[in-house]
Amino acid sequence: LKEKISDSDKQTILDKCNDTIKWLDSNQLADKEEYEHKQKELEGIYNPIITKMYQGAGGVPGGMPGFPGGAPGAGGAAPGAGGAGPTIEEVD
Repeated sequence: LKEKISDSDKQTILDKCNDTIKWLDSNQLADKEEYEHKQKELEGIYNPIITKMYQGAGGVPGGMPGFPGGAPGAGGAAPGAGGAGPTIEEVD
C-alpha cells in the first residue's frame, strides 16, 4: 500500500491521527457524543484518501478469481445478517 498513497496524503492522515491521539489522551472523560464527533472528523480526512487509493488501484476483486463463476455471493456477510438478531458470546 505504501507505493499507492502519495506522501502528502500519508502525511495528512498521520497528522490527523496524531492530533486525534493527543485529543484522546487529554479528554479521557469526554462524553460519547464528543468521541463520535472526533471519529467523524478523522473519517472525514481518512475516507476520501483511502477511497481514492482503492480507485487508483482498481479496487478489490469480487468473488474468488479462478473459481468457476467467481464464487458469487462469497466475501460478505450472509444476507439479512445484521444487528437485529441475538448476539452469541463465547463461553468457556
